[in-house]
Amino acid sequence: MAQNPARTGWLKPAVFSTALLPLAWLIWRIAANDLGPDPVQELAISTGEWTLRFLLITLTLTPLRQLSGQVAFVRVRRMVGLFTLFYAAAHFVVWLSLLLGFRWYAIGEELLERPYISIGFLALLILIALGVTSPRAMVRRMGKNWKRLHRLIYLAAILAIVHLTWILRTDLSEAVLYGSILALLFGYRLWRRFGRFRKL
Repeated sequence: MAQNPARTGWLKPAVFSTALLPLAWLIWRIAANDLGPDPVQELAISTGEWTLRFLLITLTLTPLRQLSGQVAFVRVRRMVGLFTLFYAAAHFVVWLSLLLGFRWYAIGEELLERPYISIGFLALLILIALGVTSPRAMVRRMGKNWKRLHRLIYLAAILAIVHLTWILRTDLSEAVLYGSILALLFGYRLWRRFGRFRKL
């Protein structure tokens, strides 16, 4: 069911404001010195988890549009995707600044010596590629290749979950939860494609 854009004009500002709440919460925790015994590690984990959450929300919007018929879900998909990249960039900056001390030469060493960092960095590169090609002009220019490229969002999500699992190590409950959500979304996508194949 199509919706009048004038009636949903509040939606994007509302989503934008809501997506900034995790950042505001982290800033408040920093100001209140409420990041626990290892503030740097807590900040790195929090920004990484919010990246993954926004990534899964982005993947959920298309199924919600298909199941509900509400176009509004698609209208905010690019914004939510860009916020995914934003929190991923924040996660990278925390790692680069607070853990590496802006020692750029150490990035190569970390990528070679720590596989979980290599996996996370690859996920970040995918998100950057998706963010750069998200404008409508790039969609028109790339044509069918745009869809092929943006299917990599599932690979980015898998890499992000592996990255998180490797970091958490002991308490894997959140990683299992995120992995289950991703498996459900991927299964829905396969079900849609298999259903169309059967019809053909």
